[in-house]
Amino acid sequence: MSSSNHPKTSHCTALDIKEICKIIPHRYPFLLIDKILELDLEKGTVIGLKNLTMNELFFQGHFPNNPIMPGVLSLEALAQTGGLLVHQKANTDRIAVLLNINNVKFRSAAHPGDTLIIKCEGLHFSSKGGRVKGEILVEDKIIVQAEISFALVDADKI
Repeated sequence: MSSSNHPKTSHCTALDIKEICKIIPHRYPFLLIDKILELDLEKGTVIGLKNLTMNELFFQGHFPNNPIMPGVLSLEALAQTGGLLVHQKANTDRIAVLLNINNVKFRSAAHPGDTLIIKCEGLHFSSKGGRVKGEILVEDKIIVQAEISFALVDADKI
């Protein structure tokens, strides 16, 4: 993989949307990370950010009189952030693909105008994949928690 797909150092790197798109294959409307605020490969942690606006397509049909982000999409944002961490820890051309999700808790809903802070901590990393524990916060309040496992696979095998 070219060096542009990996942070230059293994300590506290931030990534913008262009750099995220070099790492994960998701695109609109399923790219649910706007920015990586901190990627620390030494600690095995990542902090991502997603800004929610009323322009999100899912708000048009998901409880339109009181729009909330679908829980499965918040879980997808968590998985994309965790998958990015697993990918970067492995330093590979392969893609992190969801294997399983455990201990999911939806504690509160996200609404238009919210900023999701997505935090993941690595529980296990290997050349075959990894597992993370993550949470999403809105204004320092945890709204989603989960443990997510990933397999690293060749893009042409998806």
